[in-house]
Amino acid sequence: MTPIIFETIFLPILSFFVGIIAAMLGIGGGVFIVPALQLLPLSIEFSPQMAAGTSLTMIVFKALSSTSSYARQKRIDYKVGLLLATVTIPGAFVGAYLTTIIAKELLILIFALFLLYVASRMIFSYSLSNFKLPKNRKTSWTRRLTDSDGKIFEYAANMKFGLPLSFFAGVSSGLLGIGGGALMVPILYFALSFPMHLAVATSVFIMVFTSISGVTTHVYLGNVQWEYSLLLIVGAIFGAQMGAYVSKRVSSKNLRKIFGCVLVFVGLRMILKLLGWT
Repeated sequence: MTPIIFETIFLPILSFFVGIIAAMLGIGGGVFIVPALQLLPLSIEFSPQMAAGTSLTMIVFKALSSTSSYARQKRIDYKVGLLLATVTIPGAFVGAYLTTIIAKELLILIFALFLLYVASRMIFSYSLSNFKLPKNRKTSWTRRLTDSDGKIFEYAANMKFGLPLSFFAGVSSGLLGIGGGALMVPILYFALSFPMHLAVATSVFIMVFTSISGVTTHVYLGNVQWEYSLLLIVGAIFGAQMGAYVSKRVSSKNLRKIFGCVLVFVGLRMILKLLGWT
């Protein structure tokens, strides 16, 4: 099988399954796509910057697709989401620009360590379920949402912690070619006291703005391979729809553990590649 045929068949299939997992967990999916573009036998060799820009282009459409599904479920907190987007957007610009001044080897190391961090959070997050940041009435925003099933969610969003942390989630999006959800979901859950289902849904809504701002910079820098982005977009759009649908009906506890184990493998694989032990 030639590389072109392999790419045409495999990349949409890969992005379809990544889209399912990403939509279920409120992440962008770049934690899978970026290393895949660098490790798979493709027609061209992807630098970390090129993989980040191409991945982030796919994430824009994956985020739009999953957001449309969560909007129908009425599980997106639009007011908090838009407010946090005002700080994630400039963060994404900063992160994308940093790819031009950080050495290739350092960028690979940063991304690999980031993968291992996300993996540990996914695997051990259940043990942190009782941890919440202290609430402050002056900086907390009382919220009440009713979803399409009539379920009522009440929580107090602590914006004092949420705003600065969201900026760094934006930086990670632009720098690493991810949607920022791997950081945004725990920010919404731990810092802003969001129920988990609303954290996932609101995260993908914020991701629309974050990924678009990051892609804008990557396009300017010439870091997007459009033909590969298109192949990834095709699968991701349909996968995101299915992931958002399944998220209401299936517990993600075991899925998170499997997801974490896969990230450990990918992170270690990238470190070994950096050391020349492939």
